Amino acid sequence: MDPFPKDGESAAAGEPSRAAAPSSGVVVQVREKKGPLRAAIPYMPFPVAVICLFLNTFVPGLGTFVSAFTVLCGARTDLPDRHMCCVFWLNIAAALIQILTAIVMVGWIMSIFWGMDMVILASKYSALASPTSL
Repeated sequence: MDPFPKDGESAAAGEPSRAAAPSSGVVVQVREKKGPLRAAIPYMPFPVAVICLFLNTFVPGLGTFVSAFTVLCGARTDLPDRHMCCVFWLNIAAALIQILTAIVMVGWIMSIFWGMDMVILASKYSALASPTSL
């Protein structure tokens, strides 16, 4: 038996109508899984994140190096179970990777994307931290 009624057939012939079927109600949740280097990007104040993006754009790895020190100043990361010094060294490692691979343009591109992630995280953090005004 064909699952869809043909032109001359009606839905009353034992087939339920497709138009009247309710939605299944399935909820799909998507969560991004970050690696340890990317999860170590600190949530900084927005102006500091923009400065780090600017630094990363013109001197690959410099903004990431500066952001490592914001972890020592208490900036939150997505690695709450790791100690502050471990997250600091992860950021230093990311900065060194960016500096060393900038020769072949990979580090420069990675550095710019890293700075963009810093700004995105800072804008999300500032939106969550500040109350909305009416």
